[in-house]
Amino acid sequence: MAQVVITSQPTSGLVAPVDGNREWSSGLFSCCSDCKALLCTCCCLPCLLCSLSGKIHECSLMPFCVPGGLIAMRARLRTLGGIQGSIFKDCLAVTFCEPCAICQMSREMDSMGL
Repeated sequence: MAQVVITSQPTSGLVAPVDGNREWSSGLFSCCSDCKALLCTCCCLPCLLCSLSGKIHECSLMPFCVPGGLIAMRARLRTLGGIQGSIFKDCLAVTFCEPCAICQMSREMDSMGL
């Protein structure tokens, strides 16, 4: 019977770096720089949320059905775009300034071509 010898240690299961390599393309409070996103956020927030979740290949109802869904969406967007940040900062942005965070996510997706 042959004996198996393992010569290498298992590696981390991370496929992407935890920290991004760039900042957001616009600030959290730069809502007035994109009138379309600002109007959608103010006038038709549910439609905008469905659209944003679809752009990152998530279920359109995720922001409404999953507790903390916006935080998860923001973290996913940061991962896709290589944006620096943390889940804690995402939580703060969504908790204390949800409309600004949603507007920033919309601007970021537009700049990324999503």
